[in-house]
Amino acid sequence: MKEMDVVEVIVEKPLYAKEGVHKGMQGWICDNRLVNGTWLVNFPGYGENDDIAEISIDENDLKQIQKMDAKINESICRRFKNK
Repeated sequence: MKEMDVVEVIVEKPLYAKEGVHKGMQGWICDNRLVNGTWLVNFPGYGENDDIAEISIDENDLKQIQKMDAKINESICRRFKNK
């Protein structure tokens, strides 16, 4: 992977959930450095909504995807807020 690649989180982890990031959310790698096996990933909100988070994610917890859809992130956020 490299900077600007579009990725999806493939696991649910309490560390990520604490920051509002959950399995299935999509983002983009916003730093060209792999640090201790993690990438800095930005998870945007949809439209005028603020970004959800910008956190380090373990490389093994990501899969590269072709196209990002921030609507998915908003949907996942709503699902977790309703729990």
